[in-house]
Amino acid sequence: MPAVIVDCAIYRDGRRTEGPADFSDALAEARATGDAFLWLGLHEATAHEFDLVSSEFGLHPLAVEDALTAHQRPKLEIYDDSLFMVLKPVRYEPENDIVSSGELMVFIGDSFVVTVRHGEGAPLTAVRQRLEAEPEVLRHGPTAVLYAVSDAIVDHYIEVAGELQIDLEELEAEVFAPSGGDGGSGPSRPGSRSERGSVTPTAERIYTFKRQVMEFRRATGPLTAPMARLAVPGVPFVDTGSQPFFRDVNDHLLHANEQVEALDRLLSDILSAHLAQMGVRQNDDMRKISAWAAMAAVPTLVAGIYGMNFKHMPELRYVWAYPAVIAFMAVVVFGLHRTFKRRGWL
Repeated sequence: MPAVIVDCAIYRDGRRTEGPADFSDALAEARATGDAFLWLGLHEATAHEFDLVSSEFGLHPLAVEDALTAHQRPKLEIYDDSLFMVLKPVRYEPENDIVSSGELMVFIGDSFVVTVRHGEGAPLTAVRQRLEAEPEVLRHGPTAVLYAVSDAIVDHYIEVAGELQIDLEELEAEVFAPSGGDGGSGPSRPGSRSERGSVTPTAERIYTFKRQVMEFRRATGPLTAPMARLAVPGVPFVDTGSQPFFRDVNDHLLHANEQVEALDRLLSDILSAHLAQMGVRQNDDMRKISAWAAMAAVPTLVAGIYGMNFKHMPELRYVWAYPAVIAFMAVVVFGLHRTFKRRGWL
């Protein structure tokens, strides 16, 4: 168990206190006093390691299964002896422009909070330290922990959305550059994919970007209903009077969802614009090819006729016939070139 226990502490009157090293004894002490609670943090716990925790805290088997299986949607479940919430923290990797998500499960019950984290995203050390520096918030018990964890994760959503917005602006500038995103040297921010010399086709980059936004939406979208539920009174194991704090988190979550939706719409528009540009460019290329083919057809036709070796053909016996035919072909080709140039075909 020490390998998976990140931290275990008793909090009384908003302050961390020394307690038994064994979490079973610490839970018994917290319940005995009545004005304290235990916060147990776990990371990547296996089924065998979690058995003792679930039996000691009286966690529901279905919630335990979800906590061990991971790959859950954000949700809020209420059982007889505990409240169970799933959140999906996200992490942005600027060196690869990749959004990855982890999972964080929170159990709240009689004088305890158990957090189970999967993945490398959203370590709770900073949240715990911030709460310990604000005893007036921590006095609200397990509800304060749920609020602080939710608030930290949702605030990070907004930060990640801002990073994605920067990448989107870079991609947009590349698509609408004179080169149309085909190897042009549009503006790029330091450390960006363009600066690193990526030769990935623009359409592929847009599609990959949409996959990152989809991964982001899987974390933010389903969390709306649980957070809205916490923002109204009547939720068991949640202190009365905490609803304004959860409403604030819900407002931030709605803002993050709006940013994600805007990113997705802009990506669809950019992809459509890029495909339209490709179609226009292909039409321009075909028009240029057709113009050059038309100019080449005139001398080919005249030379083909005069190369048929008939005896009775116009101008064969004149000394200046050959130069005249060459000159005629040159004049016609030059006239076609000027015409196509004026019309923008060349």
